[in-house]
Amino acid sequence: MNLLAGADRLPRALLALEDGSCYAGQCCGSEGEAFGELVFNTSMTGYQEIVTDPSYAGQVVTLTYPQVGNYGVTATDGQAAAPALRALVVRDMCFEPSNWQSVQSLPDYLRQEGVVAIQGVDTRALTLKVREAGAMRAAVSTTDLDPASLVARVRASSPIGSHNFVGDVSVGERAALAPQPAPSGRPRRVVAYDCGMKRGIADALRARGLELVVVPWDTPAEEALALGPDAAFLSNGPGDPQSVGATQEAARALLGRLPVFGICLGTQLMVLA
Repeated sequence: MNLLAGADRLPRALLALEDGSCYAGQCCGSEGEAFGELVFNTSMTGYQEIVTDPSYAGQVVTLTYPQVGNYGVTATDGQAAAPALRALVVRDMCFEPSNWQSVQSLPDYLRQEGVVAIQGVDTRALTLKVREAGAMRAAVSTTDLDPASLVARVRASSPIGSHNFVGDVSVGERAALAPQPAPSGRPRRVVAYDCGMKRGIADALRARGLELVVVPWDTPAEEALALGPDAAFLSNGPGDPQSVGATQEAARALLGRLPVFGICLGTQLMVLA
């Protein structure tokens, strides 16, 4: 169901940017307010994977594709146990999904997880703004609907680089993940530094016959080497790589002693190392 026709029945919401721009809309998730760095994603599908991607911790995510939620939320597509993003911005939210695998609607899931969301925003125009001006601080609120007030509070909020979000989303202790399917001989062992690793990445590595030993982001290199790995992997993750000093130090110590590879934030950490 396209909700824009019945938007007058939804709580009002406001999106404010640090450049002074404001966008009025309607709440399509949890009520309340959230502050974070405004970013966009242009994918046409995969909104559940985006919402549950730990790399979006601390961020307000705008989905460029105009209608979101059509196929609901499934039991298997999540990339983490819970969302880490601060808020979601969409053009038109679907409250009545059509998909035999759906277990609930996206708005119901967002409310369940406490994720603030706004619909009724021209997300394509917003994407162009971010592309031209760069990522900026933003807020989505259903409680403070005064544009001047919310913009002032956004400008007073902390930048994303002031906090190490990797520490919020990394595993708390080491975990071993067997290859699937099991290889005929000894599997290659990879120490995976979890900076916010998506489940899909771990599954893809295991499907290639690799044994993963997932370790917290701040594991010293010597502890990783003591596990007898054939390689080390630095995962994706949120925030500013300059804030993830412990993983940088581990990468610096591992480079040249065994193969090291990474993706997204992990690649940035390798460059800094």
